[in-house]
Amino acid sequence: MTTIIDKSGFEEELAALIVSSLNLDMKPSELDPLAPLYGDAGLGLDSIDALELSLALSKQYGIQLRADDENNSRIFASLRNLAAHIQQYRTK
Repeated sequence: MTTIIDKSGFEEELAALIVSSLNLDMKPSELDPLAPLYGDAGLGLDSIDALELSLALSKQYGIQLRADDENNSRIFASLRNLAAHIQQYRTK
């Protein structure tokens, strides 16, 4: 049984981008907005996924994410955190 988690409209859009750009075997609606994106908990993405996702976010939203940014652990902590960061800094 699949649990649908309430997300904002932008979180749904971002979840769809994450699922499609990383070729994940899940529906965007299954992505919990509060679950960790990286590591063993949550979605379980790795550093290669982070690079691919950063490129997709740059193309889609004009946002520049740097590998050496000290805030990355907070930015990529969850779908909700990532969505809030993009909405604050997007250029597209």
